[in-house]
Amino acid sequence: MKKSTIFRFTMAAIAVGASTNALADDEGRICRADKLVGLYVFAASGYNIASGVPQPKAIVEMIRFNGDGTLSVPAATRSINGVIGRSPPGGTGTYTVNADCTGTLVFGNGAPAFDIFPAPSGDDLWMIQTNDPVFGSSVVFQGNVTRVSR
Repeated sequence: MKKSTIFRFTMAAIAVGASTNALADDEGRICRADKLVGLYVFAASGYNIASGVPQPKAIVEMIRFNGDGTLSVPAATRSINGVIGRSPPGGTGTYTVNADCTGTLVFGNGAPAFDIFPAPSGDDLWMIQTNDPVFGSSVVFQGNVTRVSR
């Protein structure tokens, strides 16, 4: 009888420990805005399509996510149809993150806008542009964002 009781307690302890680990693992898979915090590099390429003519577009940009749904842009260099432009520091934006690892990001005053797909860890996210305020035309533009420091 004593061995049976010890066995039951041991099995109950294992079951509780396993369920606690499963809950902790599920928490690690949930995305939240506060997991995006620190300095990131955004590298993307694609095309603006103006009057049916694709124009190549590329950008490398530093983005500082604040963990509260706001962001700033310390530096950016872009090439549109071969014309290089550098943005001065001071750009801003906002972002949302849903528990299912989808969200949105908008630079400046509503433009440009992106759908985002962050990793649960917050170390990486992927972005695809959903509007083109400059040309008012179609855009095919996507890239990866990687945390470089906290």
